[in-house]
Amino acid sequence: MVASIALPRLMRIGAGASRLLPEVLAQLGLSRPFVVTDPYLAGSGRVEGLLERLSGAGTRATVFADTVPDPTVASVEAALAALKEGDFDCVVGFGGGSPMDTAKAVAVLARHGGHMRDYKAPRQQDEPGLPIVAIPTTAGTGSEATRFTIVTDETSDEKMLCIGLAYLPVAALVDYELTLTKPKRLTADTGIDALTHAIEAYVSRKSNLFADGLALQAMRLIAPNLRRVWTDPGDRAAREAMMLGATQAGIAFSNSSVALVHGMSRPIGAHFHVAHGLSNAMLLPAVTSFSAPAAIDRYAACARAVGVAKPETDDRSATAALVAELEALNDDLDVPGPQEYGIDPARWEALLPTMAAQALASGSPANNPVEPSAEEIVALYRRVWAA
Repeated sequence: MVASIALPRLMRIGAGASRLLPEVLAQLGLSRPFVVTDPYLAGSGRVEGLLERLSGAGTRATVFADTVPDPTVASVEAALAALKEGDFDCVVGFGGGSPMDTAKAVAVLARHGGHMRDYKAPRQQDEPGLPIVAIPTTAGTGSEATRFTIVTDETSDEKMLCIGLAYLPVAALVDYELTLTKPKRLTADTGIDALTHAIEAYVSRKSNLFADGLALQAMRLIAPNLRRVWTDPGDRAAREAMMLGATQAGIAFSNSSVALVHGMSRPIGAHFHVAHGLSNAMLLPAVTSFSAPAAIDRYAACARAVGVAKPETDDRSATAALVAELEALNDDLDVPGPQEYGIDPARWEALLPTMAAQALASGSPANNPVEPSAEEIVALYRRVWAA
């Protein structure tokens, strides 16, 4: 099998990497950036610092700071309208997954037109839009290095997965210092999101040797450090490991795929407005337990990378230890289940067939070691509710 690998053209990784934006734009021959960010970053002074560095290099930028968590069609259209008011040659996504995903969507629509629904999977959008430069401020989504974006259609409560090289940033500036002030809940949710990316990339039916190495290394970085950054947000070494691990996990799944956890997670986020990383965390132990018998050797390798099994531990025992560790991690990071989160039980139950259908339609469950039926997905949702 020939693996198809796609990476950002440029990456700058390490403390202070975000300060290199003017240099990177110049290296790419770009000079008219449209910056997409969120209200928190705009109010924190960080966007102002970004603009000052650009101004000092003779580059003027326009900022759109009204992104929303889990980008919607309406929020993307608002950003697109702002972009059309000027003459820009690139889009800079500065923030977590929501600003970066918004930037990706805007970059494609600005050049190719149409509506976001036109671009949802299984459509593959490889023809490039405006160049995208990504600067992540959370260690989680890996969006700075992926060929995906996700936008919610608020009229149908569907999280639309959009795929293609057009969404892959041309440059990523990965600066762990931007994560030092992240709140605990965001630290936990984005960290488990990154761990989920790494595990699913490794067990996916589309796994390959290139992605495997990155996925395992990401697990080795994330697993011993997630509790550390939860306990001590200022632990610089742990923050650096988490940021690098998240980026490596993003590269891994972008060049293999995610699987059942993500397929089931998106409908929870769309219908109940649960943060993406948190809904992944709710699902990860149960889905791992369900899927493991079909790829016991792959999940055992994950257990060894995570550090809960020794090289000599047999595969079944190692996999059982992995499931137990994922359950313990949720307990340690105060991850609520759907019921504890406050989701209405009647609405949850009523929406299960719709959520199962949307999960399957996304295509992600087809990459799982065992491809579930709609009935099995409904049963898993019920199991997660009762956990």
